[in-house]
Amino acid sequence: MANLKEIKLKIGSVKNTQKTTKAMKLVSSAKLTRTRQLSEQSRSYAKKINEVLSEIASRVSKVQDGGNTNKAFLPVENPKTVDLVFVTADKGLCGGFNMATIKTVSKLAAEYEAQGVTVRYRVAGRKGVDFFSFQKVDLLQKVTDLSSAPEYDRAADFISEVVEDFQNGNTDKVVLIYNGFLNMLTQEIRVRELLPISLENVEAKESDTSMLEIEPDDDEEVLEELTNKYIDFNMYYSLIDSLAAEHSARMQAMEAASKNAKERVDSLTVEYNKARQAAITTELIEIISGVESLK
Repeated sequence: MANLKEIKLKIGSVKNTQKTTKAMKLVSSAKLTRTRQLSEQSRSYAKKINEVLSEIASRVSKVQDGGNTNKAFLPVENPKTVDLVFVTADKGLCGGFNMATIKTVSKLAAEYEAQGVTVRYRVAGRKGVDFFSFQKVDLLQKVTDLSSAPEYDRAADFISEVVEDFQNGNTDKVVLIYNGFLNMLTQEIRVRELLPISLENVEAKESDTSMLEIEPDDDEEVLEELTNKYIDFNMYYSLIDSLAAEHSARMQAMEAASKNAKERVDSLTVEYNKARQAAITTELIEIISGVESLK
């Protein structure tokens, strides 16, 4: 009977776990809906600011004899130092969401180091901080409680240190890595060269009718301001997109955990019924044997 009690306790424990995973799935679903809406709105803004930035940069390139001399737009063929800026979650229980980003960062860093490039790490997210700290990797910049609650001002403060290092020549390239939201079932690793800014699609848009009316003398000033906005908002958007992907991954993980818990309960229930039947059979045999011995 002690065995029956143990199995019954296991069934109760697994059922409680199942309730927790179901609740976590519902919470993540609600959070995903809000974050996804914000992500879609931010994506539209990011697309528009990119178009405006491209047009202003193109104008400056045409007006200046030597082309666009803004350092943020000057390509570097052989960088000596690269900053990897990446986003992970502050919490776990979301499957392989964080490890996908960490593996991409590690692989990219190994590729750069194989070329003799110095790699510096900047991370937003507790899971990334914990992993690389455990691996004894020096983190130039780290912040927690930002990826779980993105704020534009904090994102701008975080990336401003990166931009300052780039402008001062301390780094030649800045790469942004994060796990973004693709759909309800899929997350996608995104690797973007944040600095210097690439304007590969400018030529394709030159024939479009421009809606901008800016004094020629103000082009460089506007470009500088837009460049800062572009970088700040891309950092902010990566945090939002990563958070939406995190909630999506956690929903899937909790759904899988709930399914596994149900299967475990069913398995334990069968085991309990077999043990109970065996106990009843044993008692009946003992009773019958006792009666036979009295004859």
